[in-house]
Amino acid sequence: MLNRARNALFDRYLGISRLLAGQLDFNAIIQAVAAEISHIIPHDHLDVCIKMVDGKYHIAYESGLATAWSQQPPALLTGSPIRTLLAGEVDFLLSPDACADPRFHFEGAFSSPIIALSLRSRLHVPLKVQGDIIGALSCSSHERDSYSMEDVENARSIADLLAPYFFALRAAEQAKRSAIVETEARAREEGLRLGALKLTEALEAERQRIGMDLHDQTLADLTRLSRRMERLSRLADMHGDALEPLCRTLQQCMHDLREIIEEAKPTVLQLFGVAEAIENHLERSVRESGQPIEWRMIDESDGALVDLDQTVATALFRIVQEAVNNAIRHGQPKTILVRLASRKRMLSIEVDDDGNGICSPQDKAGHGIDNMKTRSRLISARFEMGGHADRRGTSVKVTLPVGPKRLVEAST
Repeated sequence: MLNRARNALFDRYLGISRLLAGQLDFNAIIQAVAAEISHIIPHDHLDVCIKMVDGKYHIAYESGLATAWSQQPPALLTGSPIRTLLAGEVDFLLSPDACADPRFHFEGAFSSPIIALSLRSRLHVPLKVQGDIIGALSCSSHERDSYSMEDVENARSIADLLAPYFFALRAAEQAKRSAIVETEARAREEGLRLGALKLTEALEAERQRIGMDLHDQTLADLTRLSRRMERLSRLADMHGDALEPLCRTLQQCMHDLREIIEEAKPTVLQLFGVAEAIENHLERSVRESGQPIEWRMIDESDGALVDLDQTVATALFRIVQEAVNNAIRHGQPKTILVRLASRKRMLSIEVDDDGNGICSPQDKAGHGIDNMKTRSRLISARFEMGGHADRRGTSVKVTLPVGPKRLVEAST
């Protein structure tokens, strides 16, 4: 009879081994072997907790009753009800009533599932590989005093079967995470390298452009100016009329040099994007106008402006720039409102003012408005301009679809 019982137990262990074969997931292993383990150690709840490689955190995998232990991200070992077992301070834990056992309930202990699900009888044994504890196997029952030392020994045998599989899976998961981290790091490094290369090339191209502009334009003008001044210096008598062409040439040189400098400076649009550029222009334009205009910008674009192609971003900024300039120059408004919005993959920018408004269709004529329409058409955007119902103020609105496909089309 004793041999028959031992043979039956041995068959169960073999069954667990067969069920482990080919399993590549922690949860899959637990679900596969739970029924077979229940024939050896009856339980209402079964879980395996695995220590993370860093040794500070652990994560639980359950069968039967679902608890917060497996539904939480990896938790600190210091808060585990079985921390003494996981730390190797004890060889096993066996409790007739875990709900009242002070070993499981201490300050900071994550033991609420024990009380919530009445997991009274509990036994815990370590999962060991080459003498190192990598986790623990736990069985629980609603009944008090359900487990004995014989169950502890059987649980140790089961743990010996499970431990190598869990160790291998943990190593594979760690290798996978390390490979992902390394790949991401290499990608970032390569991106930075390419970015630095492109920046260097762009700076070199810009340096050459500035050098050519200075040589072909400003330096040539200054050379001619120097020669004329040299000729004038040889004259015995020099009238004021003779200096006027020199002054004009010098002013032109200053103007050309200023343009070269302005082109070399990075703009707010390039540095910070459309929203920041619009707000910056709105604030500066109102301030420089000297008019008591209240202005406000509402950004509800939810990041839709960030990934715009540079051509599209520049066109949108120029349209808003012209609309704001028109409102300040011609409308004499008390308030100007710019609203950026993104809804259902549609981006809209609206400039509203409460100024003089559009009195007649002829008022719409002008290069500025034509430019806004042309810019909108070039980026496949819808342009709307009109007055309000009370004939006070003007509304300019640009609407365009956003998304990867849209951006490619707009940039071609």
